[in-house]
Amino acid sequence: MPVELRTDVQVLTVLKAVLAAAAPSEGCALLLGCRRGSSWQLRWIWPCCNAWDAPVERVRRFAIDPREQLLAQKWGRARGLEVLGAAHSHPHSDAQPSGTDLELTFRPALMVILGQGGDCRAWWLPDPCGALPAAPLQLPWRMDD
Repeated sequence: MPVELRTDVQVLTVLKAVLAAAAPSEGCALLLGCRRGSSWQLRWIWPCCNAWDAPVERVRRFAIDPREQLLAQKWGRARGLEVLGAAHSHPHSDAQPSGTDLELTFRPALMVILGQGGDCRAWWLPDPCGALPAAPLQLPWRMDD
């Protein structure tokens, strides 16, 4: 489990631009990088098309084509990177996991959300097994030079 998500200004700028470009639909991307203990380094953004089946619902839903995930994994492996998680936008709400996000995400998972107004937050979604469902944990960003 990560305790922080490290990146640099350039990668964060690309992430925000990729996600915002899909507005008014939800944008989505895969996050590639390296796990260094509990500090995960985000190094590359893999833009994805929103593949949600019903185009009219893409303003509040997103899906990433599994073929995109496989391509990103293969590309990343060849460069010493791995898929750390996924990102998507909430063009009409805050940058926190929605009920739908929690219901449809396989856990444990790293999720980054760009909310309305440009607020971008990183979340760890723990494994929901156990007596009480585990709540999402907001992760701090650490900006590298």
